[in-house]
Amino acid sequence: MSVVKLEEWRQRIRKELDNAVAFWLKYSHDTTHGGFFTCIGRDGKVYDELKYVWLQGRQVWMYCRLYRTMERFRKPEILEAAKAGGAFLRKFARVSSSSSGQWKCAFCLTRDGKALKIQRTIFSECFYIMAMDELSRVTGDKDMQLEAEQMMEQLIYWVRVDSSGLGRPQLPGDVPTNSMAVPMMLLCLVEQLTEGRGREVAQKYRELASWCVQQILQHIQRDGTAILESVSLEGAELPGCRGRLQNPGHALEAGWFLLQVSAEQEDEELRRTAINKFVELPYQDGWDKEHGGLFYFLDVDGHCPTQLEWNMKLWWPHCEALIAFLMAYSQTKKPELLERFSEVYEYTLNHFPDPKSGEWFGYLTQEGKVALDFKGGPFKGFFHVPRCLYMCERMLDDLLANKD
Repeated sequence: MSVVKLEEWRQRIRKELDNAVAFWLKYSHDTTHGGFFTCIGRDGKVYDELKYVWLQGRQVWMYCRLYRTMERFRKPEILEAAKAGGAFLRKFARVSSSSSGQWKCAFCLTRDGKALKIQRTIFSECFYIMAMDELSRVTGDKDMQLEAEQMMEQLIYWVRVDSSGLGRPQLPGDVPTNSMAVPMMLLCLVEQLTEGRGREVAQKYRELASWCVQQILQHIQRDGTAILESVSLEGAELPGCRGRLQNPGHALEAGWFLLQVSAEQEDEELRRTAINKFVELPYQDGWDKEHGGLFYFLDVDGHCPTQLEWNMKLWWPHCEALIAFLMAYSQTKKPELLERFSEVYEYTLNHFPDPKSGEWFGYLTQEGKVALDFKGGPFKGFFHVPRCLYMCERMLDDLLANKD
């Protein structure tokens, strides 16, 4: 691929990132109660004032990461917005569980911070940790870093020792499973908490990182021909629709998580597995040969998935695919991986961005038409689009700097 093409991609990606940041800076800040609005319509108008903790944490993290690592985003308004978002989270997101005495994070808050809903999962806590740790890096606040580490210990306990603190009743027919999202998120948090913190901190989480990698690898099923979203704790395929479910976007995201680990550990076997099984395979299975784009869900046996949105094209799997293929190419320099990136890039940049009002649409029909025209909602906020663009811009910077 020519230097001209790489530079063309970088310039477009840089422009899209600038536009996304500008959109969320303009429309999402609640200057009255703190935190961020995420239910934002096509033109920037807030259509619901509820605040989702996943997205509050993600936006704090993203602002801080941009501020810390990209010179053009080292602006006072970005830092102040991140600090205000962090203060809102610390004041309102944590709720005490009366049954266990442990702290949970709410899933959804009212505009002024009253807890409205709690999920019986670990993910609100995950994004709280990401926010606190990254915010501690730009403010120097050691209490935030300590808070992130303490909550991480609680997550590890819930996942590996006793999950009763999550509040899920132990029903006789509910067999414990290995859902890929859990080890993926823990591995992501290990990456977050250890970055640049020295050998001692890395050693503290080394065993957990290894466990997460092995848990993710259990999802390689059907003699290496499929990645399944959920498996048994022993790594066997589960019966029924749940066991046959595939989520190409999740597999691709796991792929680049594993690529990061393989690069840090100089593990060539893990790199090959990450690329062959978690990047190439989900792309081959998940790409719509007729209309282009990645399906949201698939059934490994070809049955119609029971998820009503299974054949829609969502923004975030395409973001993960862009990161995964560019990272895979960056590590191997295999041209076919850059060709895959190019194909995903063309579909993504031709279908999701809104040239009129800015930012990206999130939900398309199978044919690639806009199905839902809002820019933010309960699950789409300031995260997947800017994280993808940020990471791809940095990888393209490196590729162009080292191009022969």
